[in-house]
Amino acid sequence: MNLQNLKSLFIDNGCTKIYIKKLSPNDNSKNQVYFGGSFEILNILPISEIKNEEAGEWNKERFKASINFSWIAEDGNLFPAPNAQLILYPKYPEVRFSGFLQKCQNPPSALMTQRLADRLLFFSVAKNGSILGYVADPNSEIANEFANQQNITEHGVFKLIELPQVANNRADLINELLRIHQLGWIKSKRLDRLGNLMACEAPNCGGYTLEAELGITPNGYSEPDFLGWEVKQFGVANFARVNSAIITLMTPEPTDGIYRTDGAEAFLRQYGYADRTGREDRINFGGVHKMGVRHPLTNLEMQLIGFDAESGKIRNTNGRISLVDINGNETASWSFASMLLHWNRKHNQACYVPSLSETSNERQYKYGNNIILGTGTDFQLFLGQMANGNIYYDPGIKMENASTKPKIKKRSQFRIKSQNLPYLYKVNEVLDISK
Repeated sequence: MNLQNLKSLFIDNGCTKIYIKKLSPNDNSKNQVYFGGSFEILNILPISEIKNEEAGEWNKERFKASINFSWIAEDGNLFPAPNAQLILYPKYPEVRFSGFLQKCQNPPSALMTQRLADRLLFFSVAKNGSILGYVADPNSEIANEFANQQNITEHGVFKLIELPQVANNRADLINELLRIHQLGWIKSKRLDRLGNLMACEAPNCGGYTLEAELGITPNGYSEPDFLGWEVKQFGVANFARVNSAIITLMTPEPTDGIYRTDGAEAFLRQYGYADRTGREDRINFGGVHKMGVRHPLTNLEMQLIGFDAESGKIRNTNGRISLVDINGNETASWSFASMLLHWNRKHNQACYVPSLSETSNERQYKYGNNIILGTGTDFQLFLGQMANGNIYYDPGIKMENASTKPKIKKRSQFRIKSQNLPYLYKVNEVLDISK
């Protein structure tokens, strides 16, 4: 195997980037392989599941993230490593690679069980979401070729080789948004799961209409929307003022609390309130819930359990975002593990598009030329912004026909003002796509 063979194999599997780590003596199967001093690696590697492993002591707390990993053998064949996983230690924080030899039929044990310095670990993400890895001896042909490579950049503890791509995803996204901007007013619409075009008359159709233009169908996966980018629309009164809008970041359902154990109806009957505009037989649950502030209508307080705002670190892997009543009951909560899985992978590259709406004759939307691009994020940044009140919970949950045949609409929303988006990303820019 030489470097060109390895590149070709990655390209054949739809990979676009190769990440390379020069392994230290401690990077082995016994001590695990160090993947960096933050959770940023989760932006790169597709995670199928994250579980918390509560230890009771902060220095032993950790998350375990399952990945679909296979080793590349010398003949180019792939051998799955079913026990491969990432271990996330929030104390430091840091991420380590573990379990990569267990139950693999042809693992590179000779190289990954020893304390040999300067071995090279190559890995990349295939088009199907699997992760492919190869390890080379420091005296191998590949190692010598890699030492002479040009145009190698760095990404954290890794070196990075860009592979030839058919498309420039960022440029393609911008071109599509420019096309949509130039269309002017667009009749409100949405796509169903099969890609069929349908009418859309609800107040939140601005996002659906933009997704329909981009060909994005609704799905339940925590993956970016379009060419690796998460695309979000937000309504404005003026295209020149994109920094003064409210943006919905995520709409995850609670993972625990009374909302889950007793159901949404019981939750609404206990903590909801009668519709304030006089619509009969309707119970609402809404309003801005910020950290540490008891809401006057729901009488619930948002709390961050297991997060240390001063250090910006997760102190308990069983931590959660929770709505707590006056008796200390957790009425609805979102586990850090579930939110971590969703946030890093889906929001590492995010695009925020402003829109105007028109409803006098028919519902229409127009999309602006000043878009916001954010790249490079970390879930602990998200929690930090929740702790200081910049991100808040603003649900739109309702129950109609409450006394007869209840009909419930669920919508849990975590929101932020657009002016605070830079605090969530390492790189944040407002781009005029018309220039």
